[in-house]
Amino acid sequence: HQQNGHADGICHVYVDSDCNLEMAMKIIRDSKTDYPAACNALETLLIHKDLLKDGRLCEILSMLDDAGVTVHVAPRILEQAASASSSSPEVAKSLEGRPVTDDLHIEYGSLDCTIEVVDDVKDAIAHIQEHGSEHTEVIITENKDTSDVFLSGVDSSCAFHNASSRFSDGFRFGLGAEVGISTARIHARGPVGIEGLLTSKWILKGQGHTVEDFARGEYNYVHEKLPIDEES
Repeated sequence: HQQNGHADGICHVYVDSDCNLEMAMKIIRDSKTDYPAACNALETLLIHKDLLKDGRLCEILSMLDDAGVTVHVAPRILEQAASASSSSPEVAKSLEGRPVTDDLHIEYGSLDCTIEVVDDVKDAIAHIQEHGSEHTEVIITENKDTSDVFLSGVDSSCAFHNASSRFSDGFRFGLGAEVGISTARIHARGPVGIEGLLTSKWILKGQGHTVEDFARGEYNYVHEKLPIDEES
């Protein structure tokens, strides 16, 4: 039988090569540190391979270190950093001494996360489909075409563009109190019509928004119906 709930909250944040780095670090920090025990907190950070080559990864790791996050290094990124050590020694050095994991389906529920490298957005989607829990996935990019591929490609209950994973919440979505977050697909019981065969996927588009911004009073939650943008 289907249950209105979920077993795991393996939420991913994918940082694309066309990201705004300052925005990316802000979103990553909020997604991981705002409430690490929550099911909508970042657990796996996916990095485009270009961020290894140009050193932007080092800035992200430094930010996570300053935030008290323990970064667990996955096999692929460790291998690529080692092979690029001659041309980018700072990247290999930034990963030295960190715990290593080959388990890519971990919900830490603490100030820990896994970091892995991917080739592009399609590779990120494939990783999420294999190792995720269909909860909440985030892409950080300034490229609309890339974001569209991600938002339509990930088969999760929530897909966000340039916004913290922590927005995956019933209250923040305007549903009233947070009763729970479901990754199930059909909730019908008894005779089923067309509506009983339909399910929901929540798509959120931001501009670097974090829940911390709202907690500080920079923004207020306003819930109103908007026209559907068919092209998006």
